[in-house]
Amino acid sequence: MDLETLQSLLIIIGIDIVLGGDNAIVIALASRNLPKPQRNKAILWGTGLAIGIRVVLTAVALYLLQIPFLRFIGGILLIYIAIKLVTDKGEDPDIEAGESLSAAIKTIVFADLVMGFDNVLAIAGASNDNIWLVIIGLAVSVPIIIWGSKLILKLLEKYPVLVYIGAAILAYTAAEMILNEGRFQTFYENNEYLHWVIPIGIIGLVLLLGYMFNRRRQVAT
Repeated sequence: MDLETLQSLLIIIGIDIVLGGDNAIVIALASRNLPKPQRNKAILWGTGLAIGIRVVLTAVALYLLQIPFLRFIGGILLIYIAIKLVTDKGEDPDIEAGESLSAAIKTIVFADLVMGFDNVLAIAGASNDNIWLVIIGLAVSVPIIIWGSKLILKLLEKYPVLVYIGAAILAYTAAEMILNEGRFQTFYENNEYLHWVIPIGIIGLVLLLGYMFNRRRQVAT
């Protein structure tokens, strides 16, 4: 595995973990009314199905990103998602607890689909069109999310800077998507300084806007 591939894999795992907090909450809420044996089955089956669907969606996203200008548009959307990650209040999603195993599994899968757009887009941008990196990244990060979800959430609450680090990862991924837009390659080649100006600029923009918004909200309260 070369350095570039390893870097992409680490970014994918980081994105999965940073954006996986909401999924961990969904899993807990959807299965909370089940007996413990069924709760474990709901978690395993629901998460397994959600992973499979997410791999398919990411593969579709990889294909769609080959359409002209969609990679650039995806990068812009990812900048918005990164800013939203920093400024999100972190309120619990309104998830109805399933009264049966099948109901809980359906809730987990459906909620993951609804909430997983940012994850799919970010991973598609970071994978360098390699679906195996997506699968390996999910295989490594999902067990961490499931069994370490409480620890992850506590760390994010105790050390808010981790959220900013996650947003910086997404911002860097957004910059890479913009720089990989095929229709602009000649322009980028003629202006090589953009390969470091754009990532630094986007990361700085995301972190600055997030910090200013959070400071304003703190003053208002």
